[in-house]
Amino acid sequence: MNSHILSRLVGITLIFTSILADAATRPNVVIFFTDDQGTLDANCYGSHDLYTPSMDKLAATGVRFTQAYAHTVCCPARAMLMTGRHPQRSNVTQWTQANAKGEKGRNMLRAELTIAEVLKGAGYQTGLFGKWHLGADFDHGPTEQGFDEFFGLRGGFIDNYNHHALHGRGFHDLYEGKSEVHAKGDYFPDMITQRAIRFIDQHTRSPFFMYVAFNIPHYPEQADQKFDARYQKMKMPRQSYAKMISTTDDRMGAIIERLVYHGLRDNTIVIFMSDNGHSPEDYAIKAADHTSGLAKGTNYGANGGGGNTGKWIGHKNTFLEGGLRVPAVISYPAKLPQGAVRNQTITAMDWMPTILELCDVPMPKVRLDGHSLLAIIKSPSAKSAHETLHWGWRGNWAVRAGEWKLIGSKGGAKALVNLEDPQPERVNYLDKNPGMVAHLLALHTAWARDVQPDHEGE
Repeated sequence: MNSHILSRLVGITLIFTSILADAATRPNVVIFFTDDQGTLDANCYGSHDLYTPSMDKLAATGVRFTQAYAHTVCCPARAMLMTGRHPQRSNVTQWTQANAKGEKGRNMLRAELTIAEVLKGAGYQTGLFGKWHLGADFDHGPTEQGFDEFFGLRGGFIDNYNHHALHGRGFHDLYEGKSEVHAKGDYFPDMITQRAIRFIDQHTRSPFFMYVAFNIPHYPEQADQKFDARYQKMKMPRQSYAKMISTTDDRMGAIIERLVYHGLRDNTIVIFMSDNGHSPEDYAIKAADHTSGLAKGTNYGANGGGGNTGKWIGHKNTFLEGGLRVPAVISYPAKLPQGAVRNQTITAMDWMPTILELCDVPMPKVRLDGHSLLAIIKSPSAKSAHETLHWGWRGNWAVRAGEWKLIGSKGGAKALVNLEDPQPERVNYLDKNPGMVAHLLALHTAWARDVQPDHEGE
């Protein structure tokens, strides 16, 4: 063989070996994204009526955030998490397509770069088990956006036993990648827990990124019966919701224990966050010929809502703190503080740059709206990178700067509220502080102009 060609081959081999070696020493990453878990709904957040040992242990072995913000509903929060960007940039401003077999609707733009794509490019094995909800169309979805494996629902929610979305006439929504799976009677939270455990078992010698997107405590509230006795004296609707929280915590614990079993826990970054506040929604099946087979009139909602927001008010689908402020913890025993609490403002967009910095993976050459949290994690006095916070959804919006938050719609500003009031957000200062209204409205207008999609097409 020509000595020049041989030399090039040796060089390429050494580079490839170096890449593999670097990848092998990088930490694993697990994100637990819970569904409709409210602001203070974990024991470690002061809800001492809840049994959440897994969440509490993550807080004890990591950093717990008291001002963590996601979004008001599922879709935009998931876009924030996956892209590190405002959801407006990725076309997630309205409900995304839910039924993969239905009429094509809104989907997250394929041109968006997800954290799964970035980590996969750095040598990570990637898996998503649970809920996608960023567009169910088969030309989109997890396997088109960086995930090697996907098992779960492509849309928004399902009955945990018959795996049908229940709004309207319903539709079946359980997939392995793009292949429909029928497993009637199997409890969905157990199915994704088992898949997550199998994924860990298969990747003990190479770094992996696993996104466990639980569909609970979101309705229908079908909890593990082993928690019935614990909460039997608790009043409704808190009782039903509490059982769902503990069911979620229990499945998180099983996955974390598998990391421990394989000796991977210390070198695994574990992040826990909710997508939005607790749900007060109530629904009943209206169709006599529902595809799930459930009878007309069957209730499947959240029983009016059982979440705990403490001094805050609001819930899912509002821009009040109870709709936006959520529990959030990062635990990485090998390198980060343990048992720490941080009060600075953070968002779901911050996880992508934080993870990439911790994993020593270069930042993508796209504009991120999130910021690495390492400075805040290291110091309780570090300044938040978010001087203002913005949200927008279906024509409604909110902007926060300091203690003030302005909430509005297409028709203009509706409420100016203060987060430092003794009873926050209960007084509307819209007519009392026109200067602050004008200031925040100008911030919102500039932001709305800035976050238009920066690429076209699908």
